[in-house]
Amino acid sequence: MDSVRRLRRRDARLVPVAAAAWVAAAFATLQPGAAVPAAAGLWIAAAVIVALTLRLRGRWRGSGALAAVVLAAAAGVCTHVAVSLPAREAAAGLPIDGGRLLTVEVTAVGKIERSADGWRFDGALHRALLGGRGSDETPFGGAGVPVLVRLPGATDGARGSGKAWGDGDGDDAGGDDGALTESVDAPVIDPAIDLGAELRLSGTAWRADPGEREVLVIDASGPVEVLSPAQGALGVASALRRGLVAITSGLPPPGGGLIAGLAVGDTSAVDPALDTAMKTSSLSHLTAVSGANCALVVALAFGAAALCRARRGVRVLAGLGALTAFVVLVSPEPSVVRAAAMAAIAMLGILLGRPGAGLSLLTAAVVVLLLADPWLGLSLGFALSSAATGALLVGAGPLADGLARWMPRPLALGISVPLAAQLACGPLIVLISPQLSVYGVLANMIAAPAAPLGTVVGLAACLAAGIPLLGSGLGALAWLPAAWIAGTATTFASLPGTVVDWPEGFGGLAALALLGGAVAALIVPGHPRLRAAATLTIAAAVGTAVALGPISQALTRAGIPTAWAIAACDVGQGDAVVVRSAGSVALVDTGPDPAPLGRCLDELGISHLDLLVLTDFDLDHRGGLDAVRGRVGTLVHGPTSGPSDVRVLGDMAAAGAKLNLAGRGMTGVLGDARWRVLWPRATTAPGNDASVVVEFRGGGVPTSLFLGDLSAAGQQAMKADAGLLASYEVVKVAHHGSADQDAALYTRLRPAVALITVGENDYGHPRGVTLTLLTTSGARVARTDREGLIAVWRDAEGLRLWHARADTAPADGGRSPGPPPPGRAVAPAG
Repeated sequence: MDSVRRLRRRDARLVPVAAAAWVAAAFATLQPGAAVPAAAGLWIAAAVIVALTLRLRGRWRGSGALAAVVLAAAAGVCTHVAVSLPAREAAAGLPIDGGRLLTVEVTAVGKIERSADGWRFDGALHRALLGGRGSDETPFGGAGVPVLVRLPGATDGARGSGKAWGDGDGDDAGGDDGALTESVDAPVIDPAIDLGAELRLSGTAWRADPGEREVLVIDASGPVEVLSPAQGALGVASALRRGLVAITSGLPPPGGGLIAGLAVGDTSAVDPALDTAMKTSSLSHLTAVSGANCALVVALAFGAAALCRARRGVRVLAGLGALTAFVVLVSPEPSVVRAAAMAAIAMLGILLGRPGAGLSLLTAAVVVLLLADPWLGLSLGFALSSAATGALLVGAGPLADGLARWMPRPLALGISVPLAAQLACGPLIVLISPQLSVYGVLANMIAAPAAPLGTVVGLAACLAAGIPLLGSGLGALAWLPAAWIAGTATTFASLPGTVVDWPEGFGGLAALALLGGAVAALIVPGHPRLRAAATLTIAAAVGTAVALGPISQALTRAGIPTAWAIAACDVGQGDAVVVRSAGSVALVDTGPDPAPLGRCLDELGISHLDLLVLTDFDLDHRGGLDAVRGRVGTLVHGPTSGPSDVRVLGDMAAAGAKLNLAGRGMTGVLGDARWRVLWPRATTAPGNDASVVVEFRGGGVPTSLFLGDLSAAGQQAMKADAGLLASYEVVKVAHHGSADQDAALYTRLRPAVALITVGENDYGHPRGVTLTLLTTSGARVARTDREGLIAVWRDAEGLRLWHARADTAPADGGRSPGPPPPGRAVAPAG
């Protein structure tokens, strides 16, 4: 036992070195101006410690050496930031304000992935040309400057032409297209635009936040020219990934779209509904290539070399070669490079005959990676990957020992692995999504046997994609474990109470970390007082959850005015507005996620929708459909753009909804009110400018107009012949308050209340120019991101507005001042 403890102490010796490197990376990237003096000071301190250590004897000498290594690691990280600072400052200093056109030449250094508004990739900026004048050209030598490039998507006609054409909504400079378009059948992008390709594009840009790896965020506004496609190994990897997606695209969904994600981390074919289910059931990590995938690849290569009776050095080289090829194939994501570095260090240990313990390998990998890329220090993906690995190395064993007191040892081992990962990663995950997966551990236990099988067979199918019959046959075999995982995800996601809300931000992180520690202390054998404290902590957490859950919801329901006619739900960056008349209820869009929509409808006491209007099929308008499936009478929708949209409608029809394609002039009744579709025309092409625009009036409902995601051009086309009323009391502002608005339309509408349904976003929604436009026209701006649930109705005193919480933000940039205290505010609008 003493020898095991000594080994564990040696295993943890590099932990302070990794911690120092991580802290230095966060500091230097957030405060790059301080990187130079910090690096100088740390190097001097390390030298002084080394000089003093040489004079010491015994254990003090070892402590001094460790302190010197800690300081040197931190100094190395700061030095990297300092060396890169001149090029980054030159890029940040480009005169890009005011939407000035920027033409750039970049190399794609990351996978081309679907994003909120089309596609995105990490790039290295080599040359910038401002305003189309050669005299304004700025070259960036060496490896280039990191940038994030966003493409709005490409038309089919661009495929194979060497150019990709955007079909975005023509938003303003700064590219505030916030539509969460995640349809697997969205317009394709030129396959030549891939990792390693050299590209030229034009667009607008703005500076990224401090601490971000990218210096600029560039939104392409026109064609993307491929100067040189991916060459060599990167070109082969690109072709293999595309081949795997091609041979699995015809397999039954949703499992077919999951194969490429399991094998090579390519989630482009994953259905958005499955993606949501995977996140809800805590299975999304299976499509993020990480340590498990790298371990499988290295083990296969090492084992194959061993079967051939190769010497140890050859086995190690085989493992390292396979690992390098795998990283190139899947692209160097944070979790991949962390796992690859750890595996490479392990291979080196085997080659030298001194295989290190797991925690030493992890901490060494962290230090190496932070020295090579300090911006990983603020990457949540890198933190999640490291935390999960550390939890498995340190926590799974003790948890299994504790659980084995109450159950068979094999079952305890099966539970301890996902439990350790969830306890470690949960506090970080709430920074992304403030909710907990109730069935996450059980879902991972059920999916675990299928994950390695799907990865290995899927990877074999990828490598054999170009071989007739063999590639497709392996793809069909990989479908079985992929379908098992997809079925597990959708089953658990559909169970009642699958997620519970959790406080957001760093307060939520600290609270969940404390609760996780209490759970671990209760399971792992320890001092009785510690277990008693853990029991009290868990009991207090349960009591708090009950108070903030059912009791809080009951109080919220009691505080909502019973006379409301229009209610804008706080569903994040998305639209979901409820209209009610004489007991009949309509919902305009469902927001991006079922959970917040379900909570809102519960608070409003709504169990059935007589009418559901989907203004378009972007995720921020239909992502919450699962919350109302089977509860919809009539569904009015805009034009579809592909098979995935058709599947969405088919699922709703199968659940009992009557489908109607929206067209200008369509009318209907909602209780005592009437609704009318003002847009689109029958000939309008799918997209933001084909958003369904619907009007409600009469029956106790204030005259209201919902503008979907129309751009300024779409608004102008709509108002030309829509037969608008003289004015509207309530207008749902188009596209979350983006700057792409037709000022003349809002002057024409003269709204008393301007509803902006918006959440946290990277697009600057709502834009200051739009807020100024609305307030100067006399509208009372009501925002769901600041005021929560918003209700509007009319009584004998006029138009009334209520909101769940106060807007405490300063009244600047055209923003409306904060309303009265939450839960009580009933004041005339406008």
